[in-house]
Amino acid sequence: MSNADLVITNATIVDGTGTDRLQGDVAVRDGQIIAVGAYDGAATHTLDAGGRVLAPGFIDIHTHFDPQLCWDGYATPSIEHGVTTVVIGNCSLSLAPVTGAGTDKIVNMFQVIEDIKKPTFDAAVPFSWESFSEYLDFIRPKLGINVAALIGHSALRYYVMGADSQKRAATTEEIERMCVLVEEAMAAGAAGISSSYVDIDENMQPVPSRLAELDEKIALAQAMAKSGRGVWQVVPYFPDLAQELDNIRELGDISLASGVMCSLQPVLSSPTSPKAQEIMQALEAEQARGARVYGQVMPRCFDMNMRLAETSMLLYALPGWKAIMDLPKAERAARFADADTRQKLVDEMNQAQGMSGALPFLVVGEVRAEENQAYRGRSLAEIAQSEGKALGEVILDISLRDDLNAEFKLMNVLNADKASVAELIEHPLLHFGASDAGAHITQFCGTGDTTHMLEHYVRETGRLTLERAIHRMTGEVAADWGLADRGTIEVGKAADLVLFDLDALRCGAEEFVDDFPGEASRYVRRAEGYGAVIVNGEVVWQDGAYTDARSGRIV
Repeated sequence: MSNADLVITNATIVDGTGTDRLQGDVAVRDGQIIAVGAYDGAATHTLDAGGRVLAPGFIDIHTHFDPQLCWDGYATPSIEHGVTTVVIGNCSLSLAPVTGAGTDKIVNMFQVIEDIKKPTFDAAVPFSWESFSEYLDFIRPKLGINVAALIGHSALRYYVMGADSQKRAATTEEIERMCVLVEEAMAAGAAGISSSYVDIDENMQPVPSRLAELDEKIALAQAMAKSGRGVWQVVPYFPDLAQELDNIRELGDISLASGVMCSLQPVLSSPTSPKAQEIMQALEAEQARGARVYGQVMPRCFDMNMRLAETSMLLYALPGWKAIMDLPKAERAARFADADTRQKLVDEMNQAQGMSGALPFLVVGEVRAEENQAYRGRSLAEIAQSEGKALGEVILDISLRDDLNAEFKLMNVLNADKASVAELIEHPLLHFGASDAGAHITQFCGTGDTTHMLEHYVRETGRLTLERAIHRMTGEVAADWGLADRGTIEVGKAADLVLFDLDALRCGAEEFVDDFPGEASRYVRRAEGYGAVIVNGEVVWQDGAYTDARSGRIV
C-alpha cells in the first residue's frame, strides 16, 4: 500500500451525511480520502486532532468573489471560517464573457449592485480574457479555495446584444448564440447560470437579464442541462411580494422545462412574516407540481452599515441622494452641505419607502468627531425626535462633522427572530446560503455565517444538532448543487476538510479595514476555534495562519 500524504488522527468525525459522529482517523492521498475510521498505514504528514471535530469543508453557494479571486485566491476571509468551496457569478453578474465596451458595463454593474468600485477593478482586474473559459484559466493558478462559477445572464446578454440587451427581447438568432456560449462555458467547467429579476444598473435601468422573456430563459437552461449538471440561480423582485411569487412560479416553469434545479436568494425572516410564510407556500406549490425550486437562507441577522463616504443600498430608492453618492468622494461633502440641495434631500427622505424605509432604525456606530460621540448607540429616529429635526438633517449633520465617514448601523430587523430563522434553516426546500460574501463590502461582511451557525444554533441554543448543521453546510448543498465529488467524508471523495473546536468557536465582530486594491476599504469578520482547513488534501490554513498551498480547483 502506498503511504498516505496526510492522516488526521484522533478526530471526532462528522461526515456531512447527517449520520452520527464517530471517533477515528481520516487518511488522504493525492487529494482524495482513502480511509475513514481507522488507518494503519504510514503517512508523510500526521495531524493529531486531539478529539476536535473533523468535518467536510463548508460550501458557500452565494458569493461575489469574482473580482477578488483575481488577486486573492483564498477569497479571504472565507477560508478562516472553514469554507473550502465558494459559488461565484451570482445575481446575473460574472466577469465573462466580456469584450470591448462590455468591460465598462460589467464594472459599472458591479459598482452599483455589488459595491465593488472601479478603482479596485482598475488596480487588480486586468480583463485579459474574453470567454468564460479564459476567465477560469486566469484565476485557476491562484486558487487556494475551490470555485464553482456561474455564468451571469446579464453579462451573457450584454456580450451578445450590446446596449439592446437593456431595451428588448432577444431574437431567435441571439438566443441561439447565447445557448452556444452557455454550452461552451459548461464544457469549460461552469456550474450553471445566474439571473436577476430586481437589479438596476448605474443609470437606474433594469439590468439586461430583466429584459429576457421566458422562452430565452428556458432555452438557456436547456442548453446548460445538456452538460448533465447546472443550477439556475436568481435574485427575485423582493420589494413586492406579488412579483416575487410570480418569479417563483416562473422558476417552476424553467425547472419543469429543463429539468434543472432553480435557486432564489434570499429568504428572510421579517417582522411581518417571521417564517416567510408566503414564500414557503410558493416553494411548496412548485414542489407539488414536480419542479425543483429552492430558496437560500442565511443564519445571521441581515444587518448592514451605511457611510456617506462609501455606498449604501438603503439610498438607492432616493434619486437625489443616490446622485450625490455616485459622485467622487471629494465632491460629495460640498453637495451634501449646499443649503438648497440639503432641503431637497431632507424632503425626499421624508417620503422614503421600500428599503429606504429602514433608515429611521439605523443606530449611530463608529464616529470620530467629538461632537458626535454622544450619539453613539442611539437610533436616528430617537435623535430626530429629541432634537426636533427631520431624519435627513440628522444624517447629514452627523456625517458632515465626520467627513462623511460616520457609521450608521441597521441591526436586528431582518432575520432577528432566531427561533423562526432556525425553522427556516431546517426547511427541506431551503439551502444554507445567501451570504453575499465578497459583495457590499463597505456595508457588511457576508463571510462568517458558517461560524455563526455552529456557535449560535448548535452550541449556544441547541436548535440544531452538530450533525444536522454540518450536513446543511456540506453534503446537502454539494449533492443539490452538482458538487458530487466532495461535501462528505467518504472514501473516494475530495479531501476538503475542516478541523475545529466547537467549544472555542467564535465569530468576531465586523472590522472596517483598508486592505483592498484601489485604496478601498471593506468590512471583514475573523474567526476563532479553527485548527486547520484542508483543500483537496493540502493544508491551506492552520493555527491562525495561511500556508503557501494553492490547491483550490474549479469544481
